[in-house]
Amino acid sequence: ASDDIIAGNVSKYIVLPAGYCGQPKKGHLIFDACFESGNLGRVDHVTEFEYDLFIRPDTCNPRFRVWFNFTVENVKESQ
Repeated sequence: ASDDIIAGNVSKYIVLPAGYCGQPKKGHLIFDACFESGNLGRVDHVTEFEYDLFIRPDTCNPRFRVWFNFTVENVKESQ
């Protein structure tokens, strides 16, 4: 799936651990790139402290991913 084309940006995407049901808690990160120059296309949860982030290529040059622009919310103190 990592070779899939990433078409759009994540928008207030809440990353929950596999198998978790219920309301998001503090530490369940919320990623957002739905703004001008945002380029985060996908987020995969690995562990509480590790995420795989997939950056979309530049619009005018699809061979390059040399910058990133997104926000992260809902972090907890030790995270």
